[in-house]
Amino acid sequence: MAAVDLSAAPAPATCASGNRMSPVVKLSAGFLLAVVLVALLADWLAPLPYTAQNLAARLKPPLTEAGGTTHWLGTDQLGRDILSRMIFAVRTSILIAVMGTLIGAVFGTLLGFIAARLRGFVDQAIMMLVDAQAAIPALFLALTMLAFFGNNIVLFIILVSIDGWDRYTRLARGLVVSEQESDYINAVEALGASPSRVVLRHLLPNIAAALVVQATLNFPGTILLETSLSFLGLGVQPPGTSLGLMLGEGRRYLLNAWWIAVFPGLTIFLTTLSMSLFGDWLRDRFDPTSERH
Repeated sequence: MAAVDLSAAPAPATCASGNRMSPVVKLSAGFLLAVVLVALLADWLAPLPYTAQNLAARLKPPLTEAGGTTHWLGTDQLGRDILSRMIFAVRTSILIAVMGTLIGAVFGTLLGFIAARLRGFVDQAIMMLVDAQAAIPALFLALTMLAFFGNNIVLFIILVSIDGWDRYTRLARGLVVSEQESDYINAVEALGASPSRVVLRHLLPNIAAALVVQATLNFPGTILLETSLSFLGLGVQPPGTSLGLMLGEGRRYLLNAWWIAVFPGLTIFLTTLSMSLFGDWLRDRFDPTSERH
């Protein structure tokens, strides 16, 4: 029997091809980049002041002339330019969602580290708090808090941040418990490293990728919570603007001025969809247990 040259055999497929961005994910990433640029450059991109009113041009459909200015996305019930309001609404909604996501991630991760490092009664108490949070819908809790304490932007951002912090706590606790039992952590502790050095230099960098992926997956829920509260009139208040507020104001004009609600609603849909698709790709890219990894 002739010998088989194993060196000529094709190499097994690696995970690199499975981790390449598909066209849909690339499109989602491009849309998210465009949203971020719009939020950052809102002062220069808006053709008109978003609070400027012109009752003579109220409820004008898209691509119409009014007062010498082209309203690309039409005007609302007060004659305000929809495009200008949309640009600043994207800035407000993205800022609130990003701040809420970051606060929830930091708070949840900190509790997860405390639970994993101290264990015992502290661990049980924190996990009971996590179970209680998971049992209460974030929207219901936010509505209750706003009813008792009123509405201001700082409280609103804090309330938005309560959506999902329990997921970070569960994730961080599980990862830290697993990592701190590994050989390299035992070796570092045996060499006399302080607890803070172990956490900041070894544990946190090794679980950071999983926390970032969780943040991208949690972001769509956070922005939907913000838009839901603003839609109900409990979030951003006039004369400010946000995507949820514009959607709420436009629901009364769907039959004769559909563009007031449709454009903000479409932006919310595309933003959350794009972030979900991008978050799924990141999870497949960095999760070693994923079938595509």
